[in-house]
Amino acid sequence: MKTLKFAGRYVARHWWQYVLGILALYVVDQVNVYVPEFTGNIIDGLTGAMADPPTAAFTMQDAMRIVWMILGMGGAIAIGRFCWRFFIFGAARSIEKEIRQDMYGHLSTLSMRYYNQHKTGDLMAHFTNDLFAVRQLLGMTIITAFDATVMMILVLGQMITTVDPRLTAVAIVPLLVIAVGDVFYGREMHKRFRERQAAFSTLSDQVQETISGMRVIKAFVQERRELHAFAKTTQATQEKNLRVVRLHALMMPTMDIIIGLSSLATLIYGGYLAIHGEITAGQFVAFNSYVGMLVWPMMAVGECITSISQGTASMGRIHHIFDEKPDITDDEHTDHSLTELSGDLCLNGLTFAYPGHEDVTVLRDVSVTVRPGETLAIIGRTGTGKTTIPSLLTRLYDVSDPGMITIGGRSIREYPLSVLREGIACVPQDNFLFSDTLQNNIAFGSADKSLESVIHAAQLACIHDNIAAFPDQYQTVVGERGVTLSGGQKQRSSIARALMKDAPVLILDDALSAVDTDTERSILDNLRTVRGSGPDGQNERITIIIAHRISTIQDADHILVLDDDASASGSYVAEYGTHDELIALNGLYRSMFDKQQLEKQLHEAHPEPGVDLRKKGGEAHV
Repeated sequence: MKTLKFAGRYVARHWWQYVLGILALYVVDQVNVYVPEFTGNIIDGLTGAMADPPTAAFTMQDAMRIVWMILGMGGAIAIGRFCWRFFIFGAARSIEKEIRQDMYGHLSTLSMRYYNQHKTGDLMAHFTNDLFAVRQLLGMTIITAFDATVMMILVLGQMITTVDPRLTAVAIVPLLVIAVGDVFYGREMHKRFRERQAAFSTLSDQVQETISGMRVIKAFVQERRELHAFAKTTQATQEKNLRVVRLHALMMPTMDIIIGLSSLATLIYGGYLAIHGEITAGQFVAFNSYVGMLVWPMMAVGECITSISQGTASMGRIHHIFDEKPDITDDEHTDHSLTELSGDLCLNGLTFAYPGHEDVTVLRDVSVTVRPGETLAIIGRTGTGKTTIPSLLTRLYDVSDPGMITIGGRSIREYPLSVLREGIACVPQDNFLFSDTLQNNIAFGSADKSLESVIHAAQLACIHDNIAAFPDQYQTVVGERGVTLSGGQKQRSSIARALMKDAPVLILDDALSAVDTDTERSILDNLRTVRGSGPDGQNERITIIIAHRISTIQDADHILVLDDDASASGSYVAEYGTHDELIALNGLYRSMFDKQQLEKQLHEAHPEPGVDLRKKGGEAHV
């Protein structure tokens, strides 16, 4: 019922198209049923005129008048068919577009939990196969169902009134057999189609994941293993499709047999009535034409049930997406008068566990205050929750207590989501780039998309020289997810994109790991210049740098060292201070610093064979 209401909302927007289309379809059916009657009249007229002696005064002019009427009806049928196709198919296409747009818009509002639980291939199947089935349901299936119903009623009416009720009763007996069988057929088809769509989703997801990971597959020589895995998935998908096809293939020949028996019965009984003079030859011919016209409604019943089963199954899958509600939205805490971020950023006893894993605390009692113009660095061993902090600042996930994270003395929940996320520029670890030009990738999210501004941001991120060396420079189209760029080039392009935004808060999440130390130093110096305290105080911005290399964060105003041990429930603040203060503590930070210094000395003394340590543009050239 919910699925039908969901579809009804879209159909209601195009009610006038459906009304006009159905009216045109009704006119076509109404005109169609008179053609056999006129044909029978011609036969009866000619038969009577040729009898000896003639039993009817039927001239060639009478025959031509009926012929011209049939031709006129043919023209009306052609126009009517164009109209119902134009209106109903047009409405179905429009609804398909609207559902696709609404589904995409709804998906953009859902929280990260949903994407953690659903694969890309499954979502893509909703945009392709499921929407196609819905379009068929709201287009061809509506036409077929209405046409079959109206045609059956009109034809049966003509058979009863113009020929013989007894002969009509013989013809409609098979309809009862088909109606009973259709109930079981529709129920089984609905179940099998849902299984088929689920198999297609799995196949789509595997193809998408395999193509995206082709570099890894080739690097580990796993082509054959992936081929076997794909063959298994394809086999499972084929079997699910064949289950649908087998049921459909069983239904259609069965209906052909029943319809054939109906035609045979009407020929035998109708011939008997004609021989005994209870019906005329023209009526007998007209009745057989009517029986032929009944074949389509009978066949359409099976087609309708198949399309309805598939369409409702797909509509249910799509409706399930719309049933999902975002975990994070503007709520009663939101103050819509806040239009920008400003003031100190404070973590006040920040404690967090991911939804669904509340028994595993990721962060425990983390507190720090960062003022505009200052830089906060976060460092710690792998798995200590460093990346979780940016996710919480941008409200990809929510903390239990709104007061744990504040900006300008206001909880981040008080800021509208659009204002909060507009005020934070984040460079994530995966450095996602779109399959678009470098200019558009860097300008993504910025109101100013001019080439001059893009070049300025690229210069600050130390990527301009690399881009200028490309044949198409800033019009170079990068591959999917930026696959045609090196790791360092992707990182610096992402940094340039964040700098273009010029947000009050900038977060670099391990965003300098793939560049050499000289390039890293240049980028950090540029950041201090454009985001640090200026003479007029206008360019003061908060910068948060998450890193593993101490060289990246040693000049930060605040350094937060996170640690996690077996006795602690979640990562905690092990040490806090400036670089010199933490070195003097001679604790975890000092231990990490000494190890990295030793690794640097060993690397300089014994470089890897075949590697040129003279870095160019942040990349090592082998």
